[in-house]
Amino acid sequence: MKTTASILFASLLASPVLGRQVPQNVRDLYNSIRAQKSCHNELKGGFYSQEGDSKNFGYCGDHLSDYGIMYLQGKNGQLVNMDIDCDGALGDGDGSCDSSTDTQGQTTFQGDVEGYGKGIKDLNAYIHSFVVLGNDGSKNGYVTFKPEQYGVEPLSLVAVVCGDKMFYGVWGDTNGDDGPPLVGEVSDSLGRACYGNAVNGNQAHDDNDILYIAFTGSDAVPGANGAKWNANSFSSFESSLGSLGDRLVQRIGGGGGSNPGNPGNPPSCSWQGHCLGAKCSSDDDCDGNLQCKSHKCSQ
Repeated sequence: MKTTASILFASLLASPVLGRQVPQNVRDLYNSIRAQKSCHNELKGGFYSQEGDSKNFGYCGDHLSDYGIMYLQGKNGQLVNMDIDCDGALGDGDGSCDSSTDTQGQTTFQGDVEGYGKGIKDLNAYIHSFVVLGNDGSKNGYVTFKPEQYGVEPLSLVAVVCGDKMFYGVWGDTNGDDGPPLVGEVSDSLGRACYGNAVNGNQAHDDNDILYIAFTGSDAVPGANGAKWNANSFSSFESSLGSLGDRLVQRIGGGGGSNPGNPGNPPSCSWQGHCLGAKCSSDDDCDGNLQCKSHKCSQ
């Protein structure tokens, strides 16, 4: 039986949510990426936007050094689509994840979320706006990618441009090798905020017109107290990321604001696979002056 709260939740997400206005610098970035047609500094390619299409999609680092961002891009002016992730601690929702056939009981960073001590054990796809980035797996031929190797940290902020609006989320899950190597996926709540009941646990937004912007550096991580992790609604959680997100998007194209010292840009790294955020067992496993702290290469 649906509770009154879940019925209200369903009615609120039946239509797209009024999102943030896309700032002009982000709009300019979106247009320039599509006009450029393809990525010049592809960090890793060979991914699908949806099952059965071309493996012409990947992680782009064209603005990794100047803006401190990474994004997903295809060929011929395409970005990527928006699949729906229902992993994690779903709890009581509107049932839009009931149709999902590949739901996992926890997200990749469940331990970090629980460790924040905010009374939740994991991200909730019905509440938290999160984005799926990275590809983990060991099956033969499966293409893997670890965003940490390029300075993108777990649970860091990601801006999502869907249609003519923008939302803030966090990097909250990774793609596994239970299917082909895919890119372009968000939590159910974020997908429904973008496209209402046109999407659900088994129905994606298939057009390759979504821009996902991941920000590098530790200053892109809201941490335990920088977001309302124990929020009881999508709008409450997403709005709690507003001040951090607004500050980070100022990196892009100058943004009309200041960014003293450009703290979000990752240090140069000449030893790929051993950069900021990579797994390690000693300092010898990390590039340059990076140190191994808590089994991760850190500054």
